[in-house]
Amino acid sequence: MKTLLFAGASALTMSATSPAAFAQDTSMETTAEETTMAEAADAAPAADPQVLLAEWTGPYGGVPPFDQVEVAMFTPALEAAMDSARAEIDALTAQTEPATFENTILPMEQGAGELSRALTVYGIWASNLNSPEVQAVQREVAPKLAAFQDELYQNAALFDRIDAIYNGDDYDQLTAEQQRLVWDYYTDFVRAGAALDEAEKARVAEINQELATLYTSFSNNLLNDEQAYVTWLSEDQLGGLPDSVISAAKSAAESRDNEGGEYAILNTRSSMDPFLTYSDDRALREEVWNTYYARGDNGDEFDNNSVIAQIMPLRAERSQILGYESFAHRSIEKAVAGNPQAAMDLMLKVWPAATAKVDEEVAAMQAIADAEGAEITIAPWDYRYYAEKVRQAEYDFDSEEVKQYLQLENLREGMFWMAGELYGMEFEQVTDVPVFHEDVRVWEVTRDGEHLGLWYFDPYARTGKRSGAWMNAYRTQDNIDGFTTPIVSNNSNFVKGAEGEAVLISWDDATTLFHEFGHALHGLNSNVTYPTLAGTAVPRDYVEFPSQVHENWLPTREVLENYALHVDTGEPIPQELVDKIERAANARQGFDTTEYLASALVDMKLHMMTDFEGFDPDAFERETLEELGMPEELPMRHRMPQFAHVFSGEGYAAGYYAYLWADTFSADAWEAFEEAGGPYDRETADAFGKWILSVGNTLPPSEAYENFRGRQPDTDALMRDRGFGVAGEATGTVGDTPSTPLE
Repeated sequence: MKTLLFAGASALTMSATSPAAFAQDTSMETTAEETTMAEAADAAPAADPQVLLAEWTGPYGGVPPFDQVEVAMFTPALEAAMDSARAEIDALTAQTEPATFENTILPMEQGAGELSRALTVYGIWASNLNSPEVQAVQREVAPKLAAFQDELYQNAALFDRIDAIYNGDDYDQLTAEQQRLVWDYYTDFVRAGAALDEAEKARVAEINQELATLYTSFSNNLLNDEQAYVTWLSEDQLGGLPDSVISAAKSAAESRDNEGGEYAILNTRSSMDPFLTYSDDRALREEVWNTYYARGDNGDEFDNNSVIAQIMPLRAERSQILGYESFAHRSIEKAVAGNPQAAMDLMLKVWPAATAKVDEEVAAMQAIADAEGAEITIAPWDYRYYAEKVRQAEYDFDSEEVKQYLQLENLREGMFWMAGELYGMEFEQVTDVPVFHEDVRVWEVTRDGEHLGLWYFDPYARTGKRSGAWMNAYRTQDNIDGFTTPIVSNNSNFVKGAEGEAVLISWDDATTLFHEFGHALHGLNSNVTYPTLAGTAVPRDYVEFPSQVHENWLPTREVLENYALHVDTGEPIPQELVDKIERAANARQGFDTTEYLASALVDMKLHMMTDFEGFDPDAFERETLEELGMPEELPMRHRMPQFAHVFSGEGYAAGYYAYLWADTFSADAWEAFEEAGGPYDRETADAFGKWILSVGNTLPPSEAYENFRGRQPDTDALMRDRGFGVAGEATGTVGDTPSTPLE
């Protein structure tokens, strides 16, 4: 169970593993569709909110009652759950006994079960089944959840009790884990404004209400543009597309009832990327590229620029009320980086090498275009297309050839095998638990015959599902009253094939699959006492480390020869092709690193600002990229109007740098396996499980990492991993500040 505090907060912040989970739409007016829905609801029997509030029953310590959920339950259930949580807090603060860990902190860790359960299911529907009915609920409840969070943080009696424990004489008598938990509560209360005067608290609460609505608007605007725009193709527009891409386009069209033709390119990365890689039609490539990168920026009622222009001054004002120089300073205070400049320093260390690599890549692409007589200058919609040609020419590497060996279900089995070799985990599919969609499947996870948790897998795209790939924790592990087992999920957006047809995925998608499974393993291996400190509840710039390092097991020989099997012959991928993969590993590293860093640098520079009078998001993005020297041949990975990590909530705001920071740990950790004799070295895996995966946030990340590695990570390992060489004169290390829960 989550704590009273963070159960309320979880609806308002983006998870590292579940970005942009909640609500959004710009219009607050009631539409005709909503009126019809309301009339239908009035005529139907009232949905029982108790379904969402009750303790989970069934096998495996209880499971979510997905088969009983109705959208009409969400609002009354969440309202009832907040009332119940308020009553628990009132009872806690009404105690006459002096505050202790046992009568204050422990009840908060054990409480708010109703709210935690209701929020979990609500978040799943918001991310995976986001219908107009769900969006109407989100517009209604987002401000209420924000107000509830403020009530908790601004509860003076509750803060006084936490303060008395943190600054009391008995603090030193607590265990190290208990001390860290108390510190975590105390610090977050102070950061949220618990020590402000009443007028300041009121203004912070008002800002939070406004932001909750704006975050809702941003997400639903983006979802609209991802679903509303489709590029329809005719038979004669398929030139250059391999069979797997054509098949996916055909399935995508069928998922839209072939309303515009027989083939469709959806406005999602998983559909856009392969089309831009293979299509011979440059005009169509430009059309698909512009459609994708214009999401949230089409000058209509769903345009997100005005939403961003409202969000930023509110974030800055609130940060200043709370005593911080900028939003970025507050955001990073509890992260491993500690301050914005440390994050900027790392990014700017890598930036020159990344952009120089882009220059090399573009020159090689232009040479091929010239040799073919294309008479073009490489543009952003050409990059993927000609990068693939370069890979084939320089490395004899054909992405489509590799794809024939990457069957989704085989790779899933390969992930299971990896988890068994490293951590002794076994996965067995079960059918005795309800799911929220027919595509979702469930596996029981065991170790040495003992139940460890459940893993839900939701791999396919659908209308109402947010784009991308992520991990969710439906239930976090704890050890307060016996071992509460975790329930986690991995969610993706692969295009579902025809019945009986294998789903083939790209090498990049396979890497992402292993990455997200790394998050799941982080949650499943958790072994701490208190839920607030469990699993992935670590700093944003550390939580990506366990997931990123697991990407390295995909190209190991053991996985490839047993699970990378040709879709037609069943033969394992030949060593010759594996060698090509290794040689081409950094073939497009300039593009990949630069498009990511551009977004991360824009994010950080934006949130270090304090004056937003006359702020124009579009001009800021353009001018910042010009100042950085952004190569004109590629865009940011996430342009601001579609940057859900940053504007659908606050989870990655001034925190998108976290992937690069975490990669300093993952690159160095992988070298630990290599130095020990190989990726499946048992002693190294045991240490990694003990000090990285199982400890959650019970100790500072740098301390945990040093226990694993014997030293702090060498940042030059990151440069070596990306094929950039080593920048700078001396080996660098990253430091640490106390970490924060990740909701």
